[in-house]
Amino acid sequence: MDGHHLAELNIGRLVAPVDDPRVAEFIDNIDRINGLGQRMPGFVWMLEGSGGPGATDHAIGGDDLLVPNLTVWEDAASLETFVWGTVHKKFYEKRQEWFEVLGSMHFVMWWVPIGHRPSLEEALERLALREQKGDTPDAFGWDHLKDATMWKTHGCQHVAAE
Repeated sequence: MDGHHLAELNIGRLVAPVDDPRVAEFIDNIDRINGLGQRMPGFVWMLEGSGGPGATDHAIGGDDLLVPNLTVWEDAASLETFVWGTVHKKFYEKRQEWFEVLGSMHFVMWWVPIGHRPSLEEALERLALREQKGDTPDAFGWDHLKDATMWKTHGCQHVAAE
């Protein structure tokens, strides 16, 4: 989208606190994966502490186990390449080991004007909008992006909450 970048928020709830051995592999690699993302073509910005131990500084609803990952990318292709075309994919495929299955919406994307850095509050509002109304031009998932295709074979499978 001309004059805009793509923002994304992904929320996970760890199965254990960050110092627990059950999530150690994830925690021990978060700087490596975030560093890779930051060096990727098309990467623009990441909320400080996104996706890792520092993310608990951004506890959502007072829950230290809810880990937000908030980033901005030049376009969907750049984000898609990082998520499913790098070593990040191996960690994505192991997410069930470290994160609970959430019964509610946990991922959203939206377009932001170039130079805008969304706050976590803004991102959570977009997530709520998508949960309430489904995909709209203001809050959407991968299937809303017609040029994005990798998610179709690598994305989340719909799992019913127990």
